[in-house]
Amino acid sequence: MRRMLLICLSTLTLAPASLPGQESAQPPAAETLIRQGVETYVKAFNDRDATALAAQWSPEAVYENRLTGEEVTGRAAIAEQFTKQFKELPDLKMEINVESIRLLSPNAAVEQGVAKLLSPKTEPEEVSYTALYVRQDGKWLLDRVTDGDTDSPPSNYGRLKSLEWLIGDWVDQDEQVSIETSCHWAKNQNFLVRSFAVSAGGAIDTSGMQVIGWDPAVKKIRSWTFDSDGGFAEATWTQQDDRWFIRNTGVLSDGRKASMVNVMRKLDDNSFSWQTIERTVGGELLPNINEVEVVRK
Repeated sequence: MRRMLLICLSTLTLAPASLPGQESAQPPAAETLIRQGVETYVKAFNDRDATALAAQWSPEAVYENRLTGEEVTGRAAIAEQFTKQFKELPDLKMEINVESIRLLSPNAAVEQGVAKLLSPKTEPEEVSYTALYVRQDGKWLLDRVTDGDTDSPPSNYGRLKSLEWLIGDWVDQDEQVSIETSCHWAKNQNFLVRSFAVSAGGAIDTSGMQVIGWDPAVKKIRSWTFDSDGGFAEATWTQQDDRWFIRNTGVLSDGRKASMVNVMRKLDDNSFSWQTIERTVGGELLPNINEVEVVRK
C-alpha cells in the first residue's frame, strides 16, 4: 500500500481557563501549541494508537498523497488507514521536523515540515508535507494534509503496493534442495529488490537477485533477474483474480534462449504457492514444475 504516511500535527487544545482567585493568563502562542502538538502526535503514532490519531482530524478531513495520487476523505476512512498501516508495518516509527508555522486567521493555520519514517525492513524515508488545520470547539483539528511536493522524487509505490506482502524472508525446501528468498523496498519505493539462494546438501549452488518495478513506457510491472551462473531474464507481471502470471524470457550462461511462465498465488500473510509452466530452453519444450508452497521464515 502505498502505506499512508499521514504526516501531520496533533490536536492542539487551548489553554485552560484560569481558576477562581487567579489572574487570567494569556494562552500560549499558536506556534507553541503546534510544536507541543507535534510531539504529542508522534508519541501517539509510535504507540500505534489508530483511534487517538484519527480523533485529531476533522470529520470531513482530507489526506492527499501527491506521490501516489491516493486521497482519503473523512475521519472514519482515515482511522481505517491507520489500522491497516499498523497491521502491515508493525515496526514503523516516525520522527517529525517542523520547518515553518504560519497563522492564516484566528481559526486556521498551516504547518510545513519533513517526516522521517523508520523501519528495520527498509531504508529510512523522508517525506515533506503540508498540514492545514482549523480550530473547532476549542480544539485544533487537521482539515487537510498533503504528503510530498513537486520537488520530491517520484514514486511508483501505488503501482507496486499489491506486491508489498512479498517483503520479508521466505523458504521453499524439501529433503534435497532449499530455496530461500528475501525481499525489501529500494529507496523511494520505486522498486522491490529480491535476493535468492538455492542450496543443495547444505551448500549454496546458485544465487542471484531480482528487481521488480513499474515500466511507465508499457504501463506494466516488469522484473529483471540475474543469477550467479551468468544467466539473466526479464519478465512482465500480470494479475488475474488472485494469481500473478510472470512471463519470463532470458538467456542462459551458455547462450541458449529460455522462457517460462511463473504462476504465483498468495495463500495468506505467511505463505504463497508457486508453479512454473510453459518452459522452453533452446526452443525445446520442457515439463511443467508442479506447484509448491513457499512459507515465510
